[in-house]
Amino acid sequence: MAKVLQLWRDNRGVIVFISLMFVFRSAVADWNDVPTGSMQPTIQIGDRILVNKMAYDLRIPFTTTSLIKRADPARGDIVIFASKAADNRLVKRVVGLPGDVVAMRHNVLTINGEQLVYSEYPAPVHSSAEGATEIADSSLLLSEQLGTVTHTVKLAPFASGHDSFKAVKVPAGHYLVLGDNRDNSADSRVIGFVPRDEIVGRAGKVLFSLDYDNYYLPRSERFLAAL
Repeated sequence: MAKVLQLWRDNRGVIVFISLMFVFRSAVADWNDVPTGSMQPTIQIGDRILVNKMAYDLRIPFTTTSLIKRADPARGDIVIFASKAADNRLVKRVVGLPGDVVAMRHNVLTINGEQLVYSEYPAPVHSSAEGATEIADSSLLLSEQLGTVTHTVKLAPFASGHDSFKAVKVPAGHYLVLGDNRDNSADSRVIGFVPRDEIVGRAGKVLFSLDYDNYYLPRSERFLAAL
């Protein structure tokens, strides 16, 4: 016991700091690594995104118990949730709210009978070593108007088995979420509707980013980039 007390006296500043840091990351804000491309082009592989854990609820630290509900996820929000269905923490965009009727045909969404507005971006290009301009990849980028949020979605150049689904009604207390990389995302089309109590926060910024394909060098242009 005397050794424990001496350890506390010698290191209490560090111990208090570390404890407060864990409480902060548990209940206030945290960062989340993104290891997959399911939210491209909005979020790139290697991005570390800032998670606002107080966006929707004030929770007891180190638990999922909500003390005060501050807000509900809005259409277009990028949410982080601890999915029991996927047995993993996922990052997706809210598309359908409780009570919404959502359908998708060839990657075109319809919400409550109203088709979303899309516009096409020019094909991305890059310069080769010889100076010739080439197509960066064959994916199609579209601007999607999702309520008050305009964002970019990425479509594969070929038809996928997930590009259409019949109209479904989002049950009370649940949300329909999709990845911005529509043909390469395990989202509500795979794991089903997301319960409200699984959503732990909202993403709004990239803290920093590492390029996994280029010796983990930092992508300085993505530091503090808005999502």
